[in-house]
Amino acid sequence: MPWKETSAMDQRIQLIADWLSGDYRKSELCSIYEISRPTADKWIGRYAQHGLRGLEELSRAPQRHPNQTAEELRGLIVQTKLQRQKWGPKKVLDWLRRQRPEIKWPADSTAGEILKRAGLVQARQRRRRVAPDSEPFRACEAPNQSWSADFKGDFLLGNGRRCYPLTISDNFSRYLLLCRALERPRHEEVRPWFEWVFRQSGLPEVIRTDNGAPFASLALGGLSQLSKWWIKLGIKPERIQPGKPAQNGRHERMHRTLKQAVAPQSDLHEQQRQYDPFVEEYNWERSHEALGREPPGSVYCTSARSFPAKLPDVEYESGVTIRQVRHNGEIKWRGQLLYLSEVLAKEPVGLKPIAEDKWELRYSFHLLGILDERTKNISPVTTWRRAK
Repeated sequence: MPWKETSAMDQRIQLIADWLSGDYRKSELCSIYEISRPTADKWIGRYAQHGLRGLEELSRAPQRHPNQTAEELRGLIVQTKLQRQKWGPKKVLDWLRRQRPEIKWPADSTAGEILKRAGLVQARQRRRRVAPDSEPFRACEAPNQSWSADFKGDFLLGNGRRCYPLTISDNFSRYLLLCRALERPRHEEVRPWFEWVFRQSGLPEVIRTDNGAPFASLALGGLSQLSKWWIKLGIKPERIQPGKPAQNGRHERMHRTLKQAVAPQSDLHEQQRQYDPFVEEYNWERSHEALGREPPGSVYCTSARSFPAKLPDVEYESGVTIRQVRHNGEIKWRGQLLYLSEVLAKEPVGLKPIAEDKWELRYSFHLLGILDERTKNISPVTTWRRAK
């Protein structure tokens, strides 16, 4: 059957987009668009030889207008959109301006209209947005002051196993430091990748996470083996309030983009092969409006705090009483044994008087709780607050 005459050009553009995606065989495209194999070969061949102009019917009618965008620019805009179908007109233009700064590109609205006429713009669905400027982000004024880490959920791969994508990003620049497909969200699998990021980018001041494993635990002070290691490195663990994902809004927004861009693959290896180019595009090609329409890579810089060759010892200032935690998580205090946490086994903790019969219990700079000497009870920290 012939092309639908009411939208022949749109049909050809969509045919080429589907062909370039690699998701369809040529025979499937012929069936979908109700065309013959020679017709499909004709338009695919014209596009390969002449680009977008090859899809147009030849016409002798004059189509010039003093305010009309040049045909070459329209073609470049549409071709860029075909190659990056998840981008909107602003990101398409930002990328083109960086690639061809000598060209005077049209306004955002004009680019949007060009893509709309080409059938490449979908109506935006109204959605409940995550607030980007919630309280925990007010102190984030430079790269490496605050990072975020999380798992992009988990999902089933083609081989029946599950994938847990570990993601780490810089909250100021939105730079994606890591996107790694892991088989399990365990400390043993997560720590080596944090160490890799620390060696590559240095150490942040704060790492913000949710309250799940392996970032936190139900132990005193919410400590886990991973966050204890961060504290030794001088990094403050910062946990969002339970049920408050908006406090990690920038990271959550990146996750939404990741989900739209990369679908589940056959196995972990193939999944990572999709994640690597996504990270490159996200950091260096995809512009961000909050960064003045620049990509995150143009804003981010590595930390001045390098990863140490040897893990430093935990030290306390004068006036702090130090107790060594036993292998079973207990300390001896005033002739009695007090249970703290097995996470702190063989580690020094500090006690500092803050009121009559009350002591502040800390691991390095991290507050674990308040010890009441009369009752021998430790009140855990229940208030979530920004690190100073």
